[in-house]
Amino acid sequence: MVLQQNDSFLETKRHGSLLFPFNIYPCTIPKDFPSVGLHWQKSMELVFVKKGRGLVQVGLNQMDAQGGDIFLLPPGTLHAIRGRNGQAMEYENIIFDVDFLGGSAVDVCARQVLAPLAAGQLPLPARLRPGQPAYDDAVQCLNEADRLCGQRPPAYELGVKAAMLRFLFVLLQLQPEEAPPEHPATQRLRMVLGWVEEHYAQPVRVEQMAQLCGCSPSHFMRWFKQMTGVSFVTYLNERRLAGAAEQLRLSDESILSIAGSVGFENLSNFNRQFKARYGVSPRQYRCGHRASPCAEEHAGSAPL
Repeated sequence: MVLQQNDSFLETKRHGSLLFPFNIYPCTIPKDFPSVGLHWQKSMELVFVKKGRGLVQVGLNQMDAQGGDIFLLPPGTLHAIRGRNGQAMEYENIIFDVDFLGGSAVDVCARQVLAPLAAGQLPLPARLRPGQPAYDDAVQCLNEADRLCGQRPPAYELGVKAAMLRFLFVLLQLQPEEAPPEHPATQRLRMVLGWVEEHYAQPVRVEQMAQLCGCSPSHFMRWFKQMTGVSFVTYLNERRLAGAAEQLRLSDESILSIAGSVGFENLSNFNRQFKARYGVSPRQYRCGHRASPCAEEHAGSAPL
């Protein structure tokens, strides 16, 4: 049985502010975090690789990423970001709500472009690389949005919106092929990952997830590892640790409180797993990220 997608399974983290749902997150793997696990969200996301090399997974396809590459992740796209062979990768995560561009308006732009984009049905290339047609124009748009967010001149939000609309226009001149219909197995995986996003801080059993998918626990575990490359227990723990890392960067809550809020009942176990994942203790991780504070609205923490 394949369950239908439900809005309650969506990642609900807000990027930017209520009135300006746009943000740019400078990130480095593995300096800031080892990887960004497979997930999806309702926002539009761009991964603009600045330096180094890594891997970006789009759907079930893993692609090499290197300096200059721009990955386009429309709303609803399963994706992950990982290191490659011990190399570092610096990139910008550019995330915004499609409605920020005027998707709620009733005009030809909203009907023919923005509404299909919000529904994940607008044909866009998965990646732009240096030397490709329109690449330089696309980079100019992203650099302009970055400059405006950094300098914040009067009405900079209008300039950012204009730059991103121009970016979309440039992409649509490429006329990419229609994307093939999403496979039912990918739809099911999207549902499972969305459920984890909503409930990872609670006790979660494999039997519970198997029942959600309408299959046996053994079948679910084999299927999940085949689809993601990791076991369900590993994925769940990594999501909990990522949630803890975000709280360590952004809040002053005690480590004990943070461990409990992401689903760890034992502090020693949390400390051990966190250090195995991030290479430092939770306290060291917090101190390292407080040493060079950044402007939350412009930089902020990396999304997951």
